[in-house]
Formats: sequence, C-alpha cells, structure tokens
Amino acid sequence: MISTCGLKCKECQFYNNPCSGCYNVEGKTFWAKDYTPNGICQLYNCSILKNNYKNCGDCKELPCQMFQDLKDPNITEEKHIKMIDIRVKNLNKT
Repeated sequence: MISTCGLKCKECQFYNNPCSGCYNVEGKTFWAKDYTPNGICQLYNCSILKNNYKNCGDCKELPCQMFQDLKDPNITEEKHIKMIDIRVKNLNKT
C-alpha cells in the first residue's frame, strides 16, 4: 500500500503500530494531531479532501511546496531530499 504522500506503508516503522495507513485513518495519523490544527495530515487534507485526488501523484505541482516543507525533524536535509525523490517515484508508479 502506498500512502497519500508516496510512502510505502509496509516499509514504515510505524505501520500497524500506531498507524494503520493514512487512508484507513482518514488522514488522522498519530503524528498529525501534534502538528496540525485539525489533526489531519496536511498532504492528505490537500490531495484527498480538498482536491479529490487519489493521492499526491495526481497533482501537477508534485512535489509542491507543502510536500517539501513537511520534513521529519529527525532526519537531515539531505535525507529529506532523497526521500522526496523516492516518494515522487512511488507516486508516479501508481
């Protein structure tokens, strides 16, 4: 399963504990409650709720500024850029 933003859910350390995938929790991921006013991942909100896309891969602006700005604070900028490239490739395969 590919998430809204292109992560492979089964490769994520949080899949099934505590996350069951953004589609299953309707964007209310465990981390979003601490970072967003409505508790919904911003990328899920934009792509699924606002634009009715299947995922971020349907957006002509991929990777948009929001996609680039949402960086895990625990990784380096270099790793963040590499992960964006991987996620975009994953989304282009769907």
